[in-house]
Amino acid sequence: MKIAVFAPSSWRTPPRHYGPSEFFSSSISEGLHRRGIDVTLFATKDSQTSATLDAVVPIGTEEDKFYGSGDIQKNVRYWEYLHIGNCFDQAHKFDLIHNNMNYAPLYFAPHIKPRIVTTVHSGLIDFQNQPLSLKIYKQYNPFSDYVAISNAARHPDLNYAATIYHGINVSEYVFQPNAGEYLLLFGRIDDAKGAAGAIEAAKKFGMKLVLSGIAPDPVYFKERIEPHLDGVHVEYIGSVGGEQKKKILSEAYALLHLINFDEPFGLSVIEALASGTPVVALNKGSMPEIIESGKTGFVVNSFDEVLEKLGDIPTINREDCRAAASERFTEDIMVDNYAKLFEQIVSS
Repeated sequence: MKIAVFAPSSWRTPPRHYGPSEFFSSSISEGLHRRGIDVTLFATKDSQTSATLDAVVPIGTEEDKFYGSGDIQKNVRYWEYLHIGNCFDQAHKFDLIHNNMNYAPLYFAPHIKPRIVTTVHSGLIDFQNQPLSLKIYKQYNPFSDYVAISNAARHPDLNYAATIYHGINVSEYVFQPNAGEYLLLFGRIDDAKGAAGAIEAAKKFGMKLVLSGIAPDPVYFKERIEPHLDGVHVEYIGSVGGEQKKKILSEAYALLHLINFDEPFGLSVIEALASGTPVVALNKGSMPEIIESGKTGFVVNSFDEVLEKLGDIPTINREDCRAAASERFTEDIMVDNYAKLFEQIVSS
């Protein structure tokens, strides 16, 4: 079986820090390659993989803001289309193409021989914000097999081949058996991820909050976040990866996930659990599927309940958090499920 894993071109695969779909694409590529499957990863030229890399975009279109000349960022659509074309011009070489760039590549689906499997990473939020995107997914549903990343992320108008949860290499995360002395928000620093609400909760609870992630909305950051940054009660450390990411995840008292949208999965949630850190999350989207309330954290329905459950964090056994990640959200489980699905589709 020859598989093309088509990653987005926004960030390097795997990402240096931020880039959830690129992180996922790397895990799938490496996992399938370890199982002896012939994999070609379509990603940026600076990507790293044990499989075969095929690339035309020199550096991620978003990453170019930080590490490049800025010329690629100025011509995002050109590079995205070149990236898509590079993969689908070679479609005849593969038995299946695994699409991780949402709906843009679906236009090719009726015109190529191999089946396209599309993991719908954005879930319902994309359909709510861009109703026309749902129309595209519906139009090409007969030509592509869709995978939901949680049951909550499924749309009733689409047919899905499977629901497959994300997975991580749990052994790579540092387990900390003792609760730390700060709260953590790990992800985008914006309204959707509830950054301002996390600041309010931390201040009322009386514990320092560490914010880590990209800040995509400069106006929101300047007006809602920046006035609170004093390094003592609220600290912003930017987007981090590698050992620094593992350290801040494992040493937190709890992860705050006070989202203002229907979260399709929540990669940072399982990363926190793997580190032994409980999660307090608002009851939106996939959170009841991921967090076992009262055992690995708390799923709450109101802001007042957030403060109440933060006080109950010491009742959570951090070993139970690690065990939940090891039993339900490993990279091996995820890759095995995709491998079985790919084999089923190719042989049908």
